[in-house]
Amino acid sequence: MGRDIPGGVIGNIIAGFIGAWLGSLILGDWGPEIGDFFIVPAIIGAVALVFIVSLVMGSMRRNRS
Repeated sequence: MGRDIPGGVIGNIIAGFIGAWLGSLILGDWGPEIGDFFIVPAIIGAVALVFIVSLVMGSMRRNRS
């Protein structure tokens, strides 16, 4: 996503998996399924989580400066 997540690429991957899991919990099971993840809610959840984490981290950096 090009966002500043702690841990770099590994942090983005972990945030993506957690977001995919949360997206499936919140939005339910619909759309195509690959590897026990329903794609549409997983993508929405992963993008939302990475975006929220990057906003929080960005505001924390601005407050320190």
